[in-house]
Amino acid sequence: MKNFLVHNDDVIKKMCTEIGISDVKDLFKQIPEKARMQSLELSDAISEMETQKRIKSLAQKNKTDYISFLGAGYYNKFIPACISQIAQRFEFNTAYTPYQPEISQGTLQVMYEFQTMMCRLTNMDVANATVYDAATACAEAILMAVRIKKIDKVLVSNALNPEYKKVIETYTHANSIEIEWFDNTPENTTDYSCVLIQTPDFYGEILEAPQVDTLLVVCTDVSTLSILKPVECDIMVGDVQTLGIPVSFGGPSAGFMACKEKYMRQLPGRLAGRTVDADGNQAFTLTIQTREQHIKREKATSNICSNQALIGLCATLYLSVMGEKGFKQAGYLSAKQAHKLSEKLAEKGIKTLNKNFFNEFVIQVNNADKTLAKLKSAGIIGGLKLDDNKILVAATEMISDEDIDLYTENI
Repeated sequence: MKNFLVHNDDVIKKMCTEIGISDVKDLFKQIPEKARMQSLELSDAISEMETQKRIKSLAQKNKTDYISFLGAGYYNKFIPACISQIAQRFEFNTAYTPYQPEISQGTLQVMYEFQTMMCRLTNMDVANATVYDAATACAEAILMAVRIKKIDKVLVSNALNPEYKKVIETYTHANSIEIEWFDNTPENTTDYSCVLIQTPDFYGEILEAPQVDTLLVVCTDVSTLSILKPVECDIMVGDVQTLGIPVSFGGPSAGFMACKEKYMRQLPGRLAGRTVDADGNQAFTLTIQTREQHIKREKATSNICSNQALIGLCATLYLSVMGEKGFKQAGYLSAKQAHKLSEKLAEKGIKTLNKNFFNEFVIQVNNADKTLAKLKSAGIIGGLKLDDNKILVAATEMISDEDIDLYTENI
């Protein structure tokens, strides 16, 4: 058990010397002194009853009753109450992480159903059982395209979510992949492994599929596929936060990746398959694992790819509970309320800068800070400031006509 003992001073000193620092504190030099925790300042122990009272008192300080028009990747969507309860059933409990073949049959079946649903929504042949989020899905898709085409150059749209861009830059830098950012798709794309676009893009604009001579990767909000026809492409990625996952201060969520069948062995993440057991009964198992790290090690398609199985479970339950009709209705209401808001704002002389949008759009105002502050004083989170005069606004099925009236009255 010595490997699990706390390091003594001699060991710590040796480790610091090895990496070229004099003290452990040097590891935190980049963090401002005022931002570092000097002490925990814990109070004396109190009883469970007293703790509950104190926690409730602290919780009441949170402002949770704002009407939210905030989007930019995370959306306030309706979540059926039954989802969290079903997700806690014993069928989905397992002593193993979703990396391993010994997962419970309940979890494996949900993975299989999730993959099937993603394939139906995206019109693709194969889907994996989730990755971290949309940002890493975009980055993994680029690495996947580079492996397929053997070209270390990619084209990525400037209208991609800025957070996704940062993750892509990190992944590609470590893999010596050259990125070229574009506003309009270049005519000649043969020298690139892929072209990556987002539709609707970060600003809410719905894009047509560009004509390319290489692999086309499309990032999308999967809930928009309730109404919009999926773009024809080679690899499709996105986030499933809009499928029954709470905003939760921006996480956790899960990403998905889907592709054409011929690229299946280059698809990172877990793939659950359906088979039969020794008795001829239906059974589920992880399949095509020769690309994974516990077998291929450094040659694996991804060594930093997690399976967000619980999030995938909730997304699967959401689609199951909502059904095709409910899913389409939620999408229709989101788009309807967004366009209604845009029209109401236009009546007040506030211009919408988008030509085509689903449920998110950019408005132009005289002063973004003052506009958002005024809305906040009326109990409204008005959107995301893009610059001094532009705000990104989103509406979902959770926005009522009264909310829209309140927004337009206070802007």
